[in-house]
Amino acid sequence: MESLGVLLMLPLNPYLESELDRRCKLFRLWELPKASRKDFLYSNSPSIRALVGNSAVGADADIIDALPQLEIVVLYSVGFDKVDLAKCRSRGIRVTNTPDVLTDDVADLAIALSIATLRKICSADRYLRSAAWKTKGQYMFTSKFSGKTVGIIGLGRIGSAIAKRAEAFGCFICYHSRTEKANTTYKYYPDIMSLAKECDVLVVACPLIAETQHIVDRKVIDALGSNGVLINIGRGSHVDEAELISALVEGRLGGAGLDVFEYEPHVPGILFSLDNVVLTPHVGSATVETRRAMADLVLRNLEAHVMNNPLLTPVL
Repeated sequence: MESLGVLLMLPLNPYLESELDRRCKLFRLWELPKASRKDFLYSNSPSIRALVGNSAVGADADIIDALPQLEIVVLYSVGFDKVDLAKCRSRGIRVTNTPDVLTDDVADLAIALSIATLRKICSADRYLRSAAWKTKGQYMFTSKFSGKTVGIIGLGRIGSAIAKRAEAFGCFICYHSRTEKANTTYKYYPDIMSLAKECDVLVVACPLIAETQHIVDRKVIDALGSNGVLINIGRGSHVDEAELISALVEGRLGGAGLDVFEYEPHVPGILFSLDNVVLTPHVGSATVETRRAMADLVLRNLEAHVMNNPLLTPVL
């Protein structure tokens, strides 16, 4: 792949960056001031045939137009909503992502957030560290996760893995998706409102597309109710963040476990003060093992493209 010019949109993983630098002709876009990037792309566009990004920084129409020799967009993520797929399709540009290898980590975190939110583990940790246990006595009672009804929005790879884990806790599983899934005993709800009304914990695990933007709005949050918990390990824009905050502050929603946010990395400060919220900084797949596997999958997709072999995980 020595002759392959690769545009790396942002720093992703030291191992991946090192391997790209060793194997390809690597261009690091983020190292340049924004004002000079257009000229840089114009000067180097004849050499750039591949682009590597992620779910936050992909390939929009302007970037694609600036790279007339672009052949493939390889994502270090599952999400591909930051790629202009229509533009890629019209240009014959291939697109790949990194599904499967991160499923277990994201599903693990969904369960961890569910338990941490219901049992108020982070709040209890702060209570102990502040010496309140000594001065104020026993911490408040919380709610168990075992036996809860868990509703999942999107029963794909990650949604199914979450369901399997929740089953081990004796939870009843129900779900909403565009179509009912075959070969499952989980209860299907054709509309999200019915699902939200019936579950104790609602987990967002669907892809972000136009139809799922703000799929969790005020009506869904109110249907989940004052004892309900929302878990989002999908994308921040799945949830109307302003309505979520309002419901948490007003007590219309019992709690939330959030790994993703609508305007990352900017997180509304009011969330930091709420004891019914558990927050993590988009770390669903952020384990050493999984990030290495994701990097290897990026490299293998690039190799397959150069060798004119079938791509391992094609989106387009």
